[in-house]
Amino acid sequence: MIIDSHAHLVAPEGLYAYRANLIANGGYHFGKPKISDEALATCAQANVTALDEVGTDIQLLSPRPFQQGHSMTPASLVEPWIAAWNDTIARTVEMHPTRFAGVAGLPILPGQPVERAFGELDRAVHELGFVGVIVNPDPYEGTGQAPTLNEPYWYPLYEKLIELEVPMQIHSAGCYSGRESYSEHFVTEESIAILSLLRSDVFERYPDLKIMVSHGGGSVPYQIGRWQAERLLPLLGGSAESERFETSLKRFWFDSVLHNPPSLELLLRTVGPERVLFGTERPGSGSAMNPDTGHHFDDLKPVIDKIDFLTDADRRAIYEENARSFFPRLAARLGQS
Repeated sequence: MIIDSHAHLVAPEGLYAYRANLIANGGYHFGKPKISDEALATCAQANVTALDEVGTDIQLLSPRPFQQGHSMTPASLVEPWIAAWNDTIARTVEMHPTRFAGVAGLPILPGQPVERAFGELDRAVHELGFVGVIVNPDPYEGTGQAPTLNEPYWYPLYEKLIELEVPMQIHSAGCYSGRESYSEHFVTEESIAILSLLRSDVFERYPDLKIMVSHGGGSVPYQIGRWQAERLLPLLGGSAESERFETSLKRFWFDSVLHNPPSLELLLRTVGPERVLFGTERPGSGSAMNPDTGHHFDDLKPVIDKIDFLTDADRRAIYEENARSFFPRLAARLGQS
């Protein structure tokens, strides 16, 4: 079985029209998106066709990150908007229950306690049957000073996810700082997330917490020599007895959404195939045709199949077994392979 652990909903225009209406009326009238079964089925079938083209069996769907709108004003717009995303994902899963599973967006609001998102989290898991959550570590979307993931602000969320046996995928959303595009912000926030958590005692506090970092860990694998050296520098509190940085890095899981073969090889050599989940983000930013290969950039199975240092057991882990380990609710749904 090929499980794609990182993908986003292909949504009909009716969902985006709903956001426009929310903004236009200032949040005074929430209502529901007007999305017909026919319109949703057309989008879902287009996604299934994209999966069939590359041999993916099941794909985990979350909200389109740059459309999550955590920094929308007034803040009261965010909760109905994220709920609309989750509802539309749930309807898509219901149409193709053997091909899709849901990963929920959370209405984490700038300056508001993270517990405010728990109602939607409970609904997504208990009522909609979602198997994971996607967490934006910067709800300010580049316009403020968000608490880093090592700060106590996030501890109630970690406790809640452990209680629900639900893992989290780190993936930032939009960016309105004027300094970065949202794609650049993804890499920035993924890197900050890893480094801030590894400078903290979060994994000691919450040993059962499961975190997957999107896009192969941002910049961290490329810069690992710097972090290895800093871990050992006495002036930064390091010592020869310090745990090596690459050992600490294996507390995370990573997806394979790296559209360049040498980059993916570097990730696999750095953290090991036992910590990498197959992911493509297909269809998405990698769906352009690679002129060098004649394949879409996000057609990653042939890339992994050609990596000569991987064994057949390694590939089974990447394609299926790691996802079953990381998403226990998905494993329960799928049963035995």
